[in-house]
Amino acid sequence: MARLLQHIVSPPSACSYLPDQQSTMENKVMLDVTPQELELMLTHGWRRFGPTYFRPTCSPCTECISLRIPVETFRPTRSQRRAWRKCRGIRVQVGAPTVDDERLRLYRAWHAAREDARGWNDSSMDEETYFLQFCFPHPCARELSYWLEDRLVAVGICDETPHCLSSVYFFYHPDEGWRSLGVASVLFELDYARARRIPHLYMGYRVRECPSLKYKATFGPHELLVGRPALEEEPVWVPAGDEEGREDEPATE
Repeated sequence: MARLLQHIVSPPSACSYLPDQQSTMENKVMLDVTPQELELMLTHGWRRFGPTYFRPTCSPCTECISLRIPVETFRPTRSQRRAWRKCRGIRVQVGAPTVDDERLRLYRAWHAAREDARGWNDSSMDEETYFLQFCFPHPCARELSYWLEDRLVAVGICDETPHCLSSVYFFYHPDEGWRSLGVASVLFELDYARARRIPHLYMGYRVRECPSLKYKATFGPHELLVGRPALEEEPVWVPAGDEEGREDEPATE
């Protein structure tokens, strides 16, 4: 059973997704969270990062909307199929998250490319920070490592519960950006969930006007969580409408 160590609501601060908005987050620091407890939180719009569980509580803005993909009804678009084909030859291994020099070098190369391309702040990622963010002990934590022969080219961190697979973080070597690995990683995760008979892939928050998060709405059909239900309430997930804007028609070949 979960042990709550801290429960705080952060004061309003500049939103990292929408520059004209303020952000407020509800955070719980917890230990011993069971798979069933994590699954309940995921279905109610919460996310996990290390020992911290969080969700936005911004008001009046409600642009952060939880998005999940029903695995069995997912249909890739043509461009998503192209990304999948460009990743032929990549081997995916699933295991417990781990930290080593190879993963640290990969993360630093990926982050440095983002600093140049998107103006991100410098990363101070070291072994201890990587462990706390990506490898904090949890029975649901999974690492999907992507290999080209003996070279690690990407890492995906996920949470797996009996009925949910939740994407937590993904990074890849910038030299392999031409493969659209970010797109392909979602297809790999859907494939993994299908093999494990997990009905939904949880993608975090869709923010319609945020360029770096708009891609989530291109995977479909998908569902959106209505509001911010309390854990004792029944969550309501509804199919997204056509206005969600997938970039092309599902592939049929």
